[in-house]
Amino acid sequence: MLHLLYILAFTILAVLAVGNLIRNIMTLGMESQRPPAKGWRSGGSQSVLSRQNLAPHPELLDGSGNMIDEPLLVMRSMSVEDAREQLDAIYDSSPGSPSEPREEI
Repeated sequence: MLHLLYILAFTILAVLAVGNLIRNIMTLGMESQRPPAKGWRSGGSQSVLSRQNLAPHPELLDGSGNMIDEPLLVMRSMSVEDAREQLDAIYDSSPGSPSEPREEI
């Protein structure tokens, strides 16, 4: 009897999930064909902020409270060998590293 109750419960949940999926797909299709709102501008974080009327994240502000336009992270391209050498140097300088040099494979 308990097995039938489980089957009935999961069948109801499956029907609800599929119905919700179909409803979401139909809503997405209708919204994709609708023209954009009047105040919408493409690109830029300030357009998103002005559209939502939210305060910007504190990490995006400088000391005086203005939005920063420069990149927050600049990465330098390096080869695999350079990265391996730097990691080996960090490992060898760590307190628990072995005193004898390791063998290269």
